[in-house]
Amino acid sequence: MTWHALLPLFVIASSLVPGIVIFTLGEDRQRLRTALNLGAAVGKVGLVAFMVYGVAHGVSYEARLPLTSDLDLVLRADPLGVLFVSLSSVLWLLTTVFAIGYLEPYRNKRRFFGHFSLCVSATVAIALAGNPLTFLFAYELLTLSTYPLVVHRGDAAAIRVGRVYLAYTLTGGAGLLVGTVLLYTLAGPIDYAPGGALQIPGDAGDTALWLLFFWLIASLGVKTALVPLHRWLPDAMVAPTPVSALLHAVAVVKAGAFGIVRVVYEVYGIAGANELGLLAPLSVVASVTIVYGSLRALRQRDLKRRLAYSTVSQVSYIVLGAAIFGPLATLGGVVHIVHQGIMKITLFFCAGAFSETLGIHRVDEMDGIGRRMPLTMVAFTVAAIGMIGLPPTAGFISKWYLGLGAVSDGQGWVLAVLLASTLLNAAYFLPLIRAGWFGQRRSPWPRDERRGRFEGDSWLIAPALVTALLTLLAGVLAAGPVSVQQWAEVIVGQEYVPASPR
Repeated sequence: MTWHALLPLFVIASSLVPGIVIFTLGEDRQRLRTALNLGAAVGKVGLVAFMVYGVAHGVSYEARLPLTSDLDLVLRADPLGVLFVSLSSVLWLLTTVFAIGYLEPYRNKRRFFGHFSLCVSATVAIALAGNPLTFLFAYELLTLSTYPLVVHRGDAAAIRVGRVYLAYTLTGGAGLLVGTVLLYTLAGPIDYAPGGALQIPGDAGDTALWLLFFWLIASLGVKTALVPLHRWLPDAMVAPTPVSALLHAVAVVKAGAFGIVRVVYEVYGIAGANELGLLAPLSVVASVTIVYGSLRALRQRDLKRRLAYSTVSQVSYIVLGAAIFGPLATLGGVVHIVHQGIMKITLFFCAGAFSETLGIHRVDEMDGIGRRMPLTMVAFTVAAIGMIGLPPTAGFISKWYLGLGAVSDGQGWVLAVLLASTLLNAAYFLPLIRAGWFGQRRSPWPRDERRGRFEGDSWLIAPALVTALLTLLAGVLAAGPVSVQQWAEVIVGQEYVPASPR
């Protein structure tokens, strides 16, 4: 195997191998475990940076592992996959730092960090999957590796939620298995391809393509938390905060949305999906989820559950971008893969710092928290403003291009959805910001753990400040020569090529 074939395998192995090693270490080997975690995370970022540079300069990285005479597992670094890999690797490093500080007082750190590494390996494999079969394998590995993280606390509530999580995700996975078999039966073994990979015999008929498309979307929609398949996500907030951050910003939910993007753009092709009339129903589902998630978030009193319903809404911006025909909407959806990740993980980092430092779990307990934890509250404020979609944050860039794309495609009604969502975002985030900075504290904090010199443990606070800064930079430098938007424009240019003949 050449270096170009080995690099995708090395990127996956950079978290897989340390994770396996961590399982063999004793619980008391904390320093070695920390060194392995941080070293692997830094190493993965380095490998991915090398991959990004190569792909930007036209280098092809692909590994093919034959299963049968006509079926291969394919790992390939294309621009869309590299975007997701970059997000996953950078946020894994920051989440690892956060988790080291968060889990310090708790037990079973070996089990947690071992499965944590396996989860990231599966996520990276999803990003690098070069065909639907490889995606299916990695998608199911992600379910198996995240379940122990969801039930990590081991109490009755965690076990109950774990059953719900498995019921939803395994059902979605079984559906994806059936859909992948039907896809291969209909079209034969295919690889993902810009503009669409399907070359369907003329006698297959549009009905078969319609049914297959929505079967695949429904199967992927479970992890994407599309309404009405979303119930598992708010319930999963019983998991430790680093797990919540991973589920919402990097792994499970984002993997589902990424799969939908692959189906629309690189299985059917955006032009082919538009010709078949598949995009309008998908845009309606995404819009309903956006508004519903925001309405439910407004009613939540638990801070993490409010953030969870916010994710239900925000991830569907990615789906909405895929469902509007036109390069501007595609650009908005693609950049939101990254923008939602950095904003949402900031909010969960802050929620975790609030809970571990002051014992704050509810939105009505946040009065005056900005005076006690000003740096953390600054990060929370920046991310919340980004979620609302105000300039100069990353969230503004996403909504701007989604709105422009909707108008360009003659779907002005989408502007009403974006406006309603923005107003609802403001309704459930601005009161938290006001309470944090201007609320008057009338009772002691539930607890006060000053593990650092200033406002708390620096392992908890530093990652939130970094991702808050990224939220600002992604907005301010959106048109810069090295930015998420510039990379997304390359992806858009590839996807709007003539669709494969059916």
